[in-house]
Amino acid sequence: MNTIALSGTPRTNLGTKYAAQLRRTKQVPCVLYGGESTLHFSVDGAALKKLIFTPELNGAEIEIEGRKVLAMVQEKQFHPTTDEVLHVDFVELKENEAAIAKLTLRLKGQPIGVRKGGKLAHTMRKVRVSGLPAKLPGYLELDVADLDVNKAIQVSDLKFDGLTVLEKESDVVVAVKMAKKKEEEAAAGAAPAAAKKAEAKPAAKK
Repeated sequence: MNTIALSGTPRTNLGTKYAAQLRRTKQVPCVLYGGESTLHFSVDGAALKKLIFTPELNGAEIEIEGRKVLAMVQEKQFHPTTDEVLHVDFVELKENEAAIAKLTLRLKGQPIGVRKGGKLAHTMRKVRVSGLPAKLPGYLELDVADLDVNKAIQVSDLKFDGLTVLEKESDVVVAVKMAKKKEEEAAAGAAPAAAKKAEAKPAAKK
């Protein structure tokens, strides 16, 4: 994953009143968990945009009073009627400890089933995984070129280098289904063929 540098300013005054004051100066209240102690700090709102407004996972290198910490976003809060970021929780990443992240799943290739007239159903667009920080990518990619009509890829089929998938193994990730109109056309075409076959069959001897 890519890493975005952030400069944090420690904050000692906590609570709704002081958080509102920070937001009026375009600062976003943040909390860093996972270290020796919980750190409360603020970050420039504009600097957070590259980290927040993206479907990809990015790490954050947060510098607070000369100390740099590698972290990732754990939770974020937005204004109910705008896209303004109100608060961000970070979790510190440790080089030799696995971290859990929910990554965007991108599909690669056009399924053979779609070329036959089927319809692609991408039901799982984010996948929860566990892995060392160095192994966490910005997103996951799944090749679906060989996926045929009425076939599906389940969580148990997913394999990503250095990562453990944490979703339920039986859940469907992506499938190709025959479009309803195509099914009706196929059924309509099969009926006359079946009737002709029945007519051509010799009568049983008595």
